[in-house]
Amino acid sequence: MLTFILPAIVVVALTLPLVKVFKGKATKEGAKARLGLHVSGVFGAAALTFFLALSNSPVFAAGASITGTMAQGLGFIGAALATGLSALGAGIAVAAAAPAAIGAFSENAENFGKSLIFVALGEGVAIYGLLISILIINNL
Repeated sequence: MLTFILPAIVVVALTLPLVKVFKGKATKEGAKARLGLHVSGVFGAAALTFFLALSNSPVFAAGASITGTMAQGLGFIGAALATGLSALGAGIAVAAAAPAAIGAFSENAENFGKSLIFVALGEGVAIYGLLISILIINNL
């Protein structure tokens, strides 16, 4: 029961500072302070998790029977990084290409096919990252 309640409390505590920001009710200075609090909270939760795992806390007792090598762990981290960073790059690419495509389409309807290609190329980056992570996991 503790393995579910403690992470749920941490997630709620980390998301509460950003509620006013998402609703648009925070001032610019307040939003910066809340974002700083959120970032420090995420790093604090990561540090707490790390130290609890090192101290053999009962929170992590359920995962004590999991066995694996260092190479497998690094492989999973590599797969997660491949997926996460490629999705981040695809999001940046689509964020830049989609408004330009909408603007080009609104000026001339014949530009729809050309502009759609650039948006799809940005989304393809995420698919390639997912493919690489699948290949990494298959080799573990």
